[in-house]
Amino acid sequence: MGASLVAAVAVRARFGIWLGRPMTSFHLIIAVAALLTTLGLIMVLSASGVQSYSDDGSPWVIFGWQVLWTLVGLVAFYVALRTPVWLMRRTAFTAFACSVVLLVLVLIPGVGTIANGSRGWFVIAGLSMQPSELTKIAFLVWGANLLASRRMDRASLREMLVPLVPGAVLAMGLILAEPDLGQTVSMGIILLSLLWFAGLPLRVFASSLAAVVAVMAALAVTEGYRSDRVRSWLDPGADPQDAGYQARQAKFALANGGFFGNGLGQGTAKYNYLPHAHNDFIFAIVGEELGFLGAAGLLLLFGLFAYTGMRIARRSVDPFLRLLAATTTMWVLSQVFINVGYVVGLLPVTGLQLPLISSGGTSAATTLLMIGIMANAARHEPEAVAALRAGQGDRMNRLLRLPLPAPYSPTRAEALRDRLRSRPQPRRAPRRAERQPPRAARSRTGATAARRAGHHGGGQRRAGPRRPRRGRAPALEGPRYG
Repeated sequence: MGASLVAAVAVRARFGIWLGRPMTSFHLIIAVAALLTTLGLIMVLSASGVQSYSDDGSPWVIFGWQVLWTLVGLVAFYVALRTPVWLMRRTAFTAFACSVVLLVLVLIPGVGTIANGSRGWFVIAGLSMQPSELTKIAFLVWGANLLASRRMDRASLREMLVPLVPGAVLAMGLILAEPDLGQTVSMGIILLSLLWFAGLPLRVFASSLAAVVAVMAALAVTEGYRSDRVRSWLDPGADPQDAGYQARQAKFALANGGFFGNGLGQGTAKYNYLPHAHNDFIFAIVGEELGFLGAAGLLLLFGLFAYTGMRIARRSVDPFLRLLAATTTMWVLSQVFINVGYVVGLLPVTGLQLPLISSGGTSAATTLLMIGIMANAARHEPEAVAALRAGQGDRMNRLLRLPLPAPYSPTRAEALRDRLRSRPQPRRAPRRAERQPPRAARSRTGATAARRAGHHGGGQRRAGPRRPRRGRAPALEGPRYG
């Protein structure tokens, strides 16, 4: 008993020491991304073979495209890992403007391609690309730069909301015109996460959240196929062969897997029983083939991703990187929650994919790009910067041939704004009505006050410091990072 307790204490102490190392966040985010990407490729190969053979005569086509997009995503990951922070901030608005132009172009008949009822794809040489995925990343980076440049804890409410909210409304309107409610919901989550982590007051944030939920609920019941999904979610047995068929088959697949699963590749739902088994409903295939243990392990991996993302946000001193890491973490977790929620029947079907696991080329590439930015933020933690610049070599950094990170210093605009706001304001001249009366009047008033004080036995008032006037309440409540 004593020996086991001592061993447990020793293991806990070593684990605490490892967590305190400068490069732990960097190693964690890379390890989690590698595990999720590998597991995603394995499950796409297992879930897509039947449909790929039925459509193209080969079980490798869908998997091959997923591998190609994963390679594109790894290149984007490496580029994001090497990109200087100042360059990301300088090109943020240009990237967002270009992504909005792409959203306009994809709506033009003959330019954009319709897939699954949505004109939201570019197809070039057989390679399809969804511009709304790029818009989400561009908006996230631009929003983080905008809020960080206005020094979150001193910005007014108008500075917080303009032009961030109008830009988000424009992008969401264009995405909704495709129509793609799932991507619109994802954009709304990114906007709310930016405002939450930047310190928007709870009253304003709650009203904004209520407005977004009300708009999404109204959109969900106005379109025919969306209202059918909501009705099948509220009453799964009402139309089990049409609107509720997909959700019903997903539950059957999860139940068929049991606790340990049927074995990798041994599932039956993918044999045309469950539509889009390799895409939107791949979590059902995970549960059927790997069982409850495999599904729980996958969710634990996403939980470790959440811990790592918030750790990076909490340990960063650059407000831009803090906002970027925290909002990216919330964006990925929200997609996981929505996808798993509608697979198990807790939410209506929206079409949002499971990040890095579902078959979706643009989604996998953009997610890897954002994880690359998070890894870049992990290298810019103060302890990591000090260790790397002091010559304490890291094997992963040497292997990837990464440049030394630069320590954080406020930009010129931020420093100038801070100096202007910290400069003491000149005292305002008293109004005419508040000016002191003439000397004779003051002497009469003083004598009268003295007689009244002596008559009533009160004496003079106690002299003391004047109570300061209450200033205006701050527009923000401070950043929130975990």
